[in-house]
Amino acid sequence: MKSFEKLKATARHLKREITALYYAYGSEELGLAPKILIGLTIGYALSPIDLIPDFIPLLGYLDDLIILPLLIWLSIKMIPSRIMEDARVSADKNPLTLKKNVPAAVIIILIWIGIIFLIISRFLN
Repeated sequence: MKSFEKLKATARHLKREITALYYAYGSEELGLAPKILIGLTIGYALSPIDLIPDFIPLLGYLDDLIILPLLIWLSIKMIPSRIMEDARVSADKNPLTLKKNVPAAVIIILIWIGIIFLIISRFLN
């Protein structure tokens, strides 16, 4: 049970860091490169479609266990510590709750279908 509790604590920590990244993104002091990486990190974290689908044995959870924490870590490294500290305070005071956004989900799914279609059409020609 201890490892399950540790896993839950790590998940809570990552959720807090993603929320802090959201608040850091709003800082006018950040340059373009950190903002792009933060946008990619948050987008990847919230995307309903994984880079590696979860139904693939073992590899399916690779993105959740390695890629996402790596993106979060890289994003945090690009943010000045003062901005990140303020963002963490904001995340603790005002945790975000996401609303279901069906139109956004449909758009993301259509984009993935389009990408898959383009890849398949390239291999068939």
